[in-house]
Amino acid sequence: MTPDPFRKALILTGPTASGKTELALELAERLNAEIVALDSMTLYRGLDVGTAKPDADERRRVTHHLLDVLDPWESASVAWWLERAAASCRDVEARGKRVLFVGGTPLYLKALLFGLFDGPPADAALRRRLSAEAERDGRAALHARLARVDPAAAARLHPNDVRRVVRALEVFELTGRPISDWQTQWSGDRGQESGVRSQGSGIRGQESADGSGLSSLTPDSCLLTPVLWLDLPRDELYARINARVERMVAAGLFEEVRALRGLPQPLSREARQALGYKEMFDVLDGKVSLAAAVARIQTRSRNFAKRQVTWFRHLPGCRPATRQLTFAAWGLTMNG
Repeated sequence: MTPDPFRKALILTGPTASGKTELALELAERLNAEIVALDSMTLYRGLDVGTAKPDADERRRVTHHLLDVLDPWESASVAWWLERAAASCRDVEARGKRVLFVGGTPLYLKALLFGLFDGPPADAALRRRLSAEAERDGRAALHARLARVDPAAAARLHPNDVRRVVRALEVFELTGRPISDWQTQWSGDRGQESGVRSQGSGIRGQESADGSGLSSLTPDSCLLTPVLWLDLPRDELYARINARVERMVAAGLFEEVRALRGLPQPLSREARQALGYKEMFDVLDGKVSLAAAVARIQTRSRNFAKRQVTWFRHLPGCRPATRQLTFAAWGLTMNG
């Protein structure tokens, strides 16, 4: 059997603006690790400010992989990313270093932990019909239709996420089974195979006073629990998000979007989903003021962070941690 390329990797995830990048740099230096980006938007060249991509100095400190590997008019699927992530792991480990995945794209994380859901292939005609229904009747109507046949998937998907709502309805129409049913079986089956990252992947030892389960750690136990997500109090997280959006605008987000408008091809459907870019395109087109766009980006970012946290809380093996507990979980002591 071919070894799992992700078996020895560590994973640091968390909601947007939770401090992953700064923490990951220090962890990678201490762990003799290289970072593989677990992010669907930092793949794209030219999407720098709005994606909070590690800058040149940060990349000099620690080698990063899967950054700036696509032009913004290209598309990346989960399967495409997973294949390249595996190649990156093999490359890093062949040079005697550890792999540290860092990022907050939930679907990438789920694929990393459990593999890919082997659902039916895309049906172009069906997708066109469902997309046309969304245009004709409204996104809320299409989402309500999903809620009738697959309440679990509907509860997880926002009505504006038309692409995934269409996919969920597509799977139901093609198979007669809700996509949530397929995904439950997918996670369960994969978990039985992997062992280490099923069974909750909890760090062994007694529960700590705060219920985190991160006390009584040993080096062996931390190697069996590679997935941690940064869990911040909601008020603190939202304040960080609001401040970060303001910093992005001050750092030139509008100018970055204007440069993207001048590219020879428009942004791909996937790249257009990056937070903040649609709103800045609206400013560029005179549809909204800059102040209104900033407020919208902040709201969308907070809502996205809320959905990320929901994902992380429900993914088997994904354990919440503070910055301090992250060091303890991976057998490190904090400097200073």
